[in-house]
Amino acid sequence: MREDPAGMPWELLEGSVTGVGKAHSQDSRTVRPAADGRALVLAVADGHGAKAHFRSDLGARWAVEEFAQCAEGFAQEAVELGDDVAKWPILRAHVRSLPQQFVHRWRERALLHESNAPSDGATSARSLKELEKGLPVYGSTLVGAVVTARLLACWQLGDGDIVLLDGTGKADAPLFTGPDIGDETDSICQREAWRAVRTHWLPFTGGGPPRGVLLSTDGLSKSFAERSGFLQFAEEVGAMVAEQGTAHVRSRLTDWLAQAARHSGDDTTLVGAFAVPVPSAPPPRHTHITGDMGGLTA
Repeated sequence: MREDPAGMPWELLEGSVTGVGKAHSQDSRTVRPAADGRALVLAVADGHGAKAHFRSDLGARWAVEEFAQCAEGFAQEAVELGDDVAKWPILRAHVRSLPQQFVHRWRERALLHESNAPSDGATSARSLKELEKGLPVYGSTLVGAVVTARLLACWQLGDGDIVLLDGTGKADAPLFTGPDIGDETDSICQREAWRAVRTHWLPFTGGGPPRGVLLSTDGLSKSFAERSGFLQFAEEVGAMVAEQGTAHVRSRLTDWLAQAARHSGDDTTLVGAFAVPVPSAPPPRHTHITGDMGGLTA
């Protein structure tokens, strides 16, 4: 548990499983304190995999690392300025500029790796234009968030999900734009990738933070036949945290993700943060987590 000196502790949740039949996972994740524990940085990334993106496990790891480095700077600023409404435009501008920062850092890192170990096996020196042709092998999505006692900021590039649980436990996915067509998605490897990043800004003007913030790669949501089943899963995870505690949910998380991976066939990763104490939940409406994955036993 990480505690905010302003009075808001956090319970953390994270887990990942490799897709069925895969030698290793292309996903990466982090959930870490920032600003001396007064903020949290969360991120997940999903490397594209397949032959055309055979180094995407590296790309996903770098996406998470470079995002987190930039997000920690924003988190510090958010903690320092978040109480002053007059300073919110400064923070909002930082939210908008952060994609260009972390995409640039990722690109520099990928280009350096490509120049030292060309993905096409070339042995002669290559121009920048030639190096850029190798970037798709590192392709990855990225979903990230920063949460403090005063505000939440989210960023999304490509598929994956950010789900917020309000005070009643109801789920909302503020950056969801509809299902992708086939396996196509925006990628951090594309030119000017920062232009494809979607952002969400939520100051807590009416009380405290959301009950829960959940980030996941698309291996989780795709395991459900309907979008509503995925959102119900998120709500039931939040309810179970409220009723039985994060430790109980944490002990079952790998099993749930493994079941999801069997349905989607994809690597499946989830990270989350829950504000504590959690408001009292209504009487349980269920005894197990349901949905079209076939039911996840509590």
